[in-house]
Amino acid sequence: MQEHRSSRRNFLNYILGFGFLGWIISVLYPIIRYIIPPKIPEAKVKSVKVGKVGDFNPGTGTIFKFGNKPGILIRLETGEFRAFSAVCTHLDCTVQYREDMKAIWCACHNGVYDLNGRNISGPPPRPLEAFRVIVRGDEIYVSKEG
Repeated sequence: MQEHRSSRRNFLNYILGFGFLGWIISVLYPIIRYIIPPKIPEAKVKSVKVGKVGDFNPGTGTIFKFGNKPGILIRLETGEFRAFSAVCTHLDCTVQYREDMKAIWCACHNGVYDLNGRNISGPPPRPLEAFRVIVRGDEIYVSKEG
């Protein structure tokens, strides 16, 4: 009789233990999935239309969207266009064109790039990714393929 109660009690302990474990998993799983979202593949954008030549004055720069990342288009004083990824190679901050410095500047840690995208001061370890600028008539396109 005593052995029968013991086996019944062990059986109930296992059932309750597995039920509690299942409850813990059902609570933790959505929290973990929220904290670590699934990887979404990046769209393969190869070229974007940035605007018209007349929209950009010499000696200025503008940020544009290249897929899901920012890009920067700079019109030099000579009228030539240059484009780069606007993601700093140090900590992925967005860079901007500084007319007073005539350089590309990252506000996060005062990183500076020249107008060829090369890192010239501050913590950025590598140059910016260069894009190809294509002018067709009055339209400006930026492409990753060069």
